[in-house]
Parts: sequence; C-alpha cells; structure tokens
Amino acid sequence: MRNSARKQARNKASRSRLNSLEKNYLQLLSTGKKDDAAKAYQQVTSAFDKAAKTGVVHRSTANRKKSRLALQLAKLK
Repeated sequence: MRNSARKQARNKASRSRLNSLEKNYLQLLSTGKKDDAAKAYQQVTSAFDKAAKTGVVHRSTANRKKSRLALQLAKLK
C-alpha cells in the first residue's frame, strides 16, 4: 500500500507540473510572445517526454499533446 501511495503522489506532482507548463505556454501564445513561447515549448515537450518515459502519461497522449502545441506555435509565426 505504501508503494502505491508514494507512486500516486509522484505521478500527481508530475501531472500537475505538466499542466502548469502547458498553461504557461498557452498564456505566452495568447499574448503573442513568440520567442518566449518557443522556449516554453521546449520545456513542455521535454516534460511530456520524461512523463511518457516514466509512465505518468501514455506515449501516444504525450505525442498528441506535443503535436497540437507545436501547431499552435506554428500558427503564431
């Protein structure tokens, strides 16, 4: 039981970080800051890759989200 509780806490923290990074990135996109958004995109994709590698999110989910975020960045430029 303790193992599952520890893993659940780690997964929740990781998912929360993903959501925060994604929200920050979308906020930068909405304000039109291209350079800052590009840097934030790198952070978001790296975080999604790490989360997929450790099993926090499914690999396909991470790839889908990264793709959609990249399309939004491309529209801005």
